[in-house]
Amino acid sequence: MNFSINRRRFIQATSSAVAAGALISRSGAAFAQSGEVRVVVVGGNVAQAHAEAIIKPFEAETGIKVTPINQDVAAAQIGMMVTAKNVSVDVGVLSQTGVLDLASHDYLENIDYSIYKQIELDGMEDYARRTFGVAPYMYSSIMAFNTEKFPASKPQPTTWADFWDLEKFPGVRALPTGQDGAGGPWEEALLADGVPVDKLYPMDIDRVFASLDRIKPHVRKWWDSGSEILQIMRDNVADIAQSYDGRMVSLMGEGKPIEVNRNLQKLTLDYYYIPKGSPNAQNAQRYIEFATRADRQAALAQLFPVGPSNRNAYKLIPEDAARKLATYPEYMTNSYAINAEWYAEIGPDGASNTQRLVQRWNDWILR
Repeated sequence: MNFSINRRRFIQATSSAVAAGALISRSGAAFAQSGEVRVVVVGGNVAQAHAEAIIKPFEAETGIKVTPINQDVAAAQIGMMVTAKNVSVDVGVLSQTGVLDLASHDYLENIDYSIYKQIELDGMEDYARRTFGVAPYMYSSIMAFNTEKFPASKPQPTTWADFWDLEKFPGVRALPTGQDGAGGPWEEALLADGVPVDKLYPMDIDRVFASLDRIKPHVRKWWDSGSEILQIMRDNVADIAQSYDGRMVSLMGEGKPIEVNRNLQKLTLDYYYIPKGSPNAQNAQRYIEFATRADRQAALAQLFPVGPSNRNAYKLIPEDAARKLATYPEYMTNSYAINAEWYAEIGPDGASNTQRLVQRWNDWILR
């Protein structure tokens, strides 16, 4: 299997897959009953929001029991389950690059759009409803800075070139690690180097790392997760950072001195998908349809700040809450979506662009 993950992630996925197989053998026939659906919802406040906005209403409407899986499930893990015909996940959720990996290996069921109401389908962009998955929400990668370090009375950073400008905007930086490929600060490095947003792809990888060379000495932390960058900015470890927008919005809600800059925010989609061999595939189809309705997306967005992929949801969200979301119509005019197809593209050497970035990162970060 040619999945785009590094060795650490692969080891984690392998051990988790073994555990998942053990779970199935323990649960036996009860797991295969048609009245259940096993759904990846990760954990923490994200899981709590899903429970209130989607899981409980779904169970009430359908009588189908939802069993949450409160941990990340990697693409490689799903691939091994499908290959072994030992699938313990009915509904998974991954970024578009991870889902494209799975779809390219024919490891996913097709989504049954015949069960959707036309008004719901009309509210979703084409890129949110693909053959292999449905995007329930969108989030963005943004710039965030400490307003005590960069107060409104003085110049504040507004572009990625400003982020890279240590003379005009001195301070400690934090950027995401590139160890997983698609999640790295690649586009931001190119934007900082003057590449227009419509010329980002195909990416010039040499130019990416030349730009990162300039900022590297000033990066205090190359963070690995949303919870990590949340803690970094909460504890004033960095003055300015690249972050997921929802994490910084939540800090602002706590009254922390944080400002979010959405200028050229990078939009990322997660997709719900159904692994081939799911023992509850029909229930999985019903769950995904329910979770992507406008009213459910609106409910979720008001509990956890992820942007609805269904435009109709904004008719149900108060204006003050809507302005905190990545897909708020005003922000969409100055945003761009990550090009997942470019990341998945395979070169003459048999390696994907994601794998090329991982290999380059692993060499570069040690220098």
